[in-house]
Amino acid sequence: MFVTSKIMRHRLAPTQRTAYNLAMIDKTQLTLDRIFSSDDFKAESFGPARWLDDGSGYTTLEAVADQAAEDEAKVKELVRYDTASGERTVLVTAVMLTPPDADKPLILQNYDWSADKQRLLIYTNSQRVWRQNTRGDYWVLNLADGTLHQLGHGLPEASLMFAKFAPDGNAVAYVCQQNVYVEEIPSGVITQLTQDGGGHIINGTSDWVYEEEFHLRDGFRWSKDGRFIAYWQFNTEGIETFYLINNTDSLYPKLTPLPYPKVGTINSACRVGVVPAAGGATTWFALPGDPRQQYVPKMEWANGSEQVVIQQLNRLQNKNVVWLGNVKDGSVTAVHTETDDAWIDVRTDDLHWLDDGQSFTWVSDRNGWRQIFRISRDGQQQIPLTPAEFDVVSVEKVVEADGRLTFIASPDNPTQRYLYTTSLTGETAVQRLTPADLPGSHSYDISPDGKFAFHTYSAFNKPPVVSLVSLPDHAQIRVLEGNEKLWEMVTAVNQPNLDFFQVTLDDGTVLDGWRLLPTEFDPGQKYPLLFYVYGEPAGQTVIDSWGGKATLWHMMLAQQGVIVISLDNRGTPAPRGRAWRKSVYRQIGILTAADQAAAAQKIIASHDYIDANRVGVWGWSGGGSMTLNLMFKHGDIYKTGIAIAAVSDQRFYDTIYQERYMGLPDDNEDGFRDGSPINFAHQLQGKLLIIHGTADDNVHYQSAEAVINKLIEHNKPFDMMAYPNRAHGIKEGKNTTRHLYGLLTRYLHDHLKGGDAGIKSS
Repeated sequence: MFVTSKIMRHRLAPTQRTAYNLAMIDKTQLTLDRIFSSDDFKAESFGPARWLDDGSGYTTLEAVADQAAEDEAKVKELVRYDTASGERTVLVTAVMLTPPDADKPLILQNYDWSADKQRLLIYTNSQRVWRQNTRGDYWVLNLADGTLHQLGHGLPEASLMFAKFAPDGNAVAYVCQQNVYVEEIPSGVITQLTQDGGGHIINGTSDWVYEEEFHLRDGFRWSKDGRFIAYWQFNTEGIETFYLINNTDSLYPKLTPLPYPKVGTINSACRVGVVPAAGGATTWFALPGDPRQQYVPKMEWANGSEQVVIQQLNRLQNKNVVWLGNVKDGSVTAVHTETDDAWIDVRTDDLHWLDDGQSFTWVSDRNGWRQIFRISRDGQQQIPLTPAEFDVVSVEKVVEADGRLTFIASPDNPTQRYLYTTSLTGETAVQRLTPADLPGSHSYDISPDGKFAFHTYSAFNKPPVVSLVSLPDHAQIRVLEGNEKLWEMVTAVNQPNLDFFQVTLDDGTVLDGWRLLPTEFDPGQKYPLLFYVYGEPAGQTVIDSWGGKATLWHMMLAQQGVIVISLDNRGTPAPRGRAWRKSVYRQIGILTAADQAAAAQKIIASHDYIDANRVGVWGWSGGGSMTLNLMFKHGDIYKTGIAIAAVSDQRFYDTIYQERYMGLPDDNEDGFRDGSPINFAHQLQGKLLIIHGTADDNVHYQSAEAVINKLIEHNKPFDMMAYPNRAHGIKEGKNTTRHLYGLLTRYLHDHLKGGDAGIKSS
């Protein structure tokens, strides 16, 4: 049947093919092919959308009609919608996006407006740089006369990064080959602001580890008056080079050098400076300390063009100093210092200027819960705006004209995400805006005036729906992306029984979890149990939100007779207070794994329908590390494990992440030893599958080879799969994701279920 379907598929038109496939399948059942090789469960997205300044309208990209269904690079036009009425106006047509002497329009991947909305900055032909497509070509479209101008004349194709308009819209700054440039519009005159970029010197963007762990990619900022550009500079000299080896694309291997600071080794020297936009010398800010023993994760203009606000972390990341840097002479003044006995999370949403720059918002968990504070510019006055009773998950919008801010929180249930509001004075009670009858996860893109929002809602078994709502009443104005086809497909599925639950450990610690029971569940029978794990400070798995194809795969396993459970141990970023999150300091892989194992024992012992001899665990990245720790340390519980892209030895990982949670290796030798699964490989008892991409720039293939070597040393049988030239997400190349999940499914079929008729491997 499968082969016949493949042959006929090539003979049919796209619309016929879809109809044929749907006619041949049982919509109630999930299969690997339906999930990973078809569009049955494809989620549509809204945007990218941009609010107009007054909130009266917004712009978004929409595909031009009548394009071939298989054409992934679809031509899009830019459309304006009136917020209140929904009136649609096409602002930029495909014809306007067609360059002179070209026979087809640009594929518009992202865009930005000049302040006066008369010019459009277009991003196209993007290329991947490590994790994201941050390098490409930029064009400027003048809406007044329709002229289309490509930026960076004479520079290499697809080499520009992070282009953005000057405040007056008459120039664009960008990074090319590790230098910062400014180009005048429309003359095209280019001024190279930095000259030393290239090799070890990086200007206007970041090194690998800052990008990965501080999410810093765009490394420069225009001043409010357009006279200056503040930027980061990194010097990677002295960092050891890790080489990624590509054996698949040429007769001989190709090497990609990656300056990668592993735990306890040297970091880049990082500094921040200001350069005149017209060209000239850079003024460097005189931040104290050794620049290789400090981090500068955040920098913005301080509500004007005379000072830059800079956050500086020490290497242990338990002290964060907020500096105001003087543009004229580079001097700095400390205005706020945050300390912690464990670590400090540097956030992207914490600092918003108020009172014409006389105060700013700040997020801290120093009182036990993550609160929003209002701090005076001199640091002398600090007013809490939210109570020390629950965690703020994120700050969404500050609207000073209304004297209010909005934020995401979930005071009563760590698995949920809701919108709340409070005043900027701290004198009024917190108010929930998300309706009480919509349990699940809610995110918002709020208009500048705070009166409207693009609202995305989903739950574990409910695909995302994007709607336009008014605030503060949260009334729905219209649906922007309903994902109707996806909803139809998900609704038709014979879904497993889902519940969220809690497990109380012997010491009183309460863990949240979700559980999928088989669709034809019979409590009188015995079922295999699979745990899905992550368990590190970078992620939470027990959230009531749509998880996409991975969730559907878990549902497929449950349809086929497997109980699937996920638990959040202590240390995960659940909104449960500082003590919960930071109790794992210097104990990653130790306390975290102990929590998972203790909870698993409780669950197995209290449910007779679980077959204790058929318990498995799987995870990716930090979850892969957790899987190895559980298989090696708790083989009496876990009989089958699949570890993907796992850190087998914490010393192999990068400085910023691992040292943040574990300290320095010389000061925590026991922690690094006991938290690294490689040191317990000799205790493996069950069936273990190790999977890794050989081009993983994040968790290097070295990590897999090291633990494999250790297992060989101790004569331990195991299975492994290397994905050639695939990175951390193992998704490059045709059919990779389908192949990967097929492998996982077959392994569980053969070992977790003993090869019986339960789990289907196709």
